[in-house]
Amino acid sequence: MNTLLMTPGPTYIKENVRLALAKEITNPDLDLEFFDFYKNICSKLQLLLNTKNKTLVLAGEGILGLEAACASLIEDGDKVLCIENGIYGEGFGGFGKMYGGRVDYFHGNKRKGIDINQLENFLKENHDYKIATLVHCETPSGITNPVKDICKLLNSYNIISVVDAVSSIGGEEVYVDDWNIDIIVGGSQKCLSAPVGLTFLSLSSKALDAINNRTQPIRGFYTNLSVWNTWYEDKWFPYTQPISDLYAFDVALDNILEDKEGVISRHSKYATALRNTLKYSGLELFPKTHSSNTVSTILVPIGLNYRDIFNKMLKEHNIMIAGGFDFLQDKVFRIGHMGENCYEDKLYLTLKALDSVLRDLGLNLEKHLHKEFVNQL
Repeated sequence: MNTLLMTPGPTYIKENVRLALAKEITNPDLDLEFFDFYKNICSKLQLLLNTKNKTLVLAGEGILGLEAACASLIEDGDKVLCIENGIYGEGFGGFGKMYGGRVDYFHGNKRKGIDINQLENFLKENHDYKIATLVHCETPSGITNPVKDICKLLNSYNIISVVDAVSSIGGEEVYVDDWNIDIIVGGSQKCLSAPVGLTFLSLSSKALDAINNRTQPIRGFYTNLSVWNTWYEDKWFPYTQPISDLYAFDVALDNILEDKEGVISRHSKYATALRNTLKYSGLELFPKTHSSNTVSTILVPIGLNYRDIFNKMLKEHNIMIAGGFDFLQDKVFRIGHMGENCYEDKLYLTLKALDSVLRDLGLNLEKHLHKEFVNQL
């Protein structure tokens, strides 16, 4: 029996996506039809992201997209604002420094979404930034930040926004154009339930202008987004394309786009039911506000040990959940409910197993998790 992966990515891959990996390959540099195939993927991403901006798919996990955005935008001495309320948000500042930026931090509450009023007050006095980085879904802590309001605020000061949406695209609402997002970055292995290995992004005209009108050359080639400027017109890819991964990604996109609105509502429905179940059963979520619709982060109950919970879930029930790291090491456990993991049967099995594990470890739950979950639907 295969292990049930209920982690916040990688997620379960649907059969038609896995079958696409077996499709006969071509030579992407010589087959003109492949350029149109790639272009069509980019058009599907525009539909998914609700944007008319230029979109690209890069051969590398999501971090490649985040680094490429920073490498392509930031020049020595540029002022960069790192808006953070968690591990991933703070980590963005490292990319800013790596590429010569002068990084300032806006620190939010680690257990709450970014407070837009506090950020607005900060920017009134401090807004001479070229770029601001932020995270939509702060995956380690299970918080979804109000990107819509943040990016509109940044745009009012003409600050270029770079948004890590790796764990939210396909599970949370995203309207790139309406929200004035300049660069948004996603990953294949999260809510889109495709194989690990691809990152995708969209670039606004403001972001492209900044990239193409630098005074300093971009450091690196693989992280240089300007090399993609005329890829279709010239029928030239900067590097050999990951053909099989793109075939699978294309099918995964079709799966999402067939019912785009339904996918978002499904994530919201099951996330809400799961959060209520955990709360009414006596467990405590790490987020105090802005809980994510794609991952739930739960505090390890007093007297219990994360490793014991993880091991019993895996060894006795063949279900893999995730833990925390950095300041959340051994303090939380996480259940991913994104993409193909976000269905009633998988969540029911997970909660039934978790109910058994926690009771075996001596925790007196106020409700049976799996039964309460059904009541909440």
